[in-house]
Amino acid sequence: MALNSKRRAAAVLTGIVAVSLSAAACGGGSSDSGSGGTAAEDTTDYSKWCDMKSELQGKTVSIYTSIVTPEDAPHKASYKEFEDCTGVTIKYEGDKDFEKNLPQRAQSGNLPDVAFVPQPGLLQTMVDTGKAIPASKTVSDEVDKYFGADWRKYGSVDDELYAAPLGANVKSYVWYSPKKFTEKGYKVPTTWAELMDLTAKIATDDPAAKPWCAGFGSGTATGWPGTDWLEDVLLRTAGKDTYDQWVAHKIPFNDPKVVEALGKVAAILKDPKYVNGGFGDVSSIATTTFQDGGQPILQSKCYMHRQASFYASNWPDGTKVAEDGDVWAFYLPAVDSSSKPVLGGGEFVATFRDAPEVKAFAAFLASPDWANAKAKATTGGGWVSANKELDPANLVSPIDQQSAKILQDPAAVFRFDGSDMMPSAVGAGTFWSEMTNWVKGQDDKTTLDNIEKSWPAS
Repeated sequence: MALNSKRRAAAVLTGIVAVSLSAAACGGGSSDSGSGGTAAEDTTDYSKWCDMKSELQGKTVSIYTSIVTPEDAPHKASYKEFEDCTGVTIKYEGDKDFEKNLPQRAQSGNLPDVAFVPQPGLLQTMVDTGKAIPASKTVSDEVDKYFGADWRKYGSVDDELYAAPLGANVKSYVWYSPKKFTEKGYKVPTTWAELMDLTAKIATDDPAAKPWCAGFGSGTATGWPGTDWLEDVLLRTAGKDTYDQWVAHKIPFNDPKVVEALGKVAAILKDPKYVNGGFGDVSSIATTTFQDGGQPILQSKCYMHRQASFYASNWPDGTKVAEDGDVWAFYLPAVDSSSKPVLGGGEFVATFRDAPEVKAFAAFLASPDWANAKAKATTGGGWVSANKELDPANLVSPIDQQSAKILQDPAAVFRFDGSDMMPSAVGAGTFWSEMTNWVKGQDDKTTLDNIEKSWPAS
């Protein structure tokens, strides 16, 4: 699941777009009033926001998001260039109950101008209210140029783009101790077979530790790390087309290919020889929090922990997160080294007021200018974008830099967190609870059958 949707997770570019705006374009903006519905045809080039000060000066754009203190500070700082160039004031509102309250605000008529939506499923809900504005031509062109077809799909409903990507995170990571690997002579695996061979070797070499540690605990969202495991493995074993069909329920949740994938997850997480380093037996995974899950790596009680890029913020102060540091992360290998499936998540910029200042701000957020400004403003690390022109050198954290390179890799096949795209009764319901039951001892078939039975009829 995407961190911002369940536990706030943790998505590229240089140059300032500042070309003269023609008189016709300057007068071509949409109405400054009105909220929701389909925007009229608008040919204004909003990528030239820096030349629109005479039109935008004194206006206000409101943002509503699940990104709260302390992560909100870099966001606010990253808008300075836009505010200075346009004279627009950005009003920021963060809310931990964003996912629950945004649809309610649509019902009450109290929508923001812009919302950072962390789930394609929630975007669909907001479009269904009739209040979301389709993306401008400028934003559409920017998404095609800077993000590509996969990301465009996640911000679209019925093939119409509503929201450009904002931040992103890479989930296909395995955290480990470079020092321990060097000490033992272990090499980072590049295929799934090598990963399993390494797992077996560690279990033999070091009976006092375990190859893996894991934690599914997350309060009312307990179980989501298990969904990520299954999604990551299914993407590798069955491929992107089957993954897409499964997420859309065009094949059943308990399809044989999903059964196979869960079996491969079980070969790690349900083997007592391999887990749960530092915590106990297999069942301890259910009660170990995801924040604590990887910590035994620092005490040499386990060697590997599969978790997303945002896990970097969970290491204790003073921990060096680097290739030569206390902990680092390698790419979760595919079946073979020739393919590079990447599971991840992110947020999308939905708009709810048809006005030039809102469209200009949305264009700014989809641009290389903002992605690089946000990278520079995030001095503590923990943020990345899928924008292809983000300069990794502007990212502070080495893991963020590595994530940006993975997202920009032409060989990467990115797929959004599946549970975030499923109906909430499944993705944020039975998928969580049944994976928790599974790691407590429930068999594979019962687990997948129960989730399949819970899928809404319509």
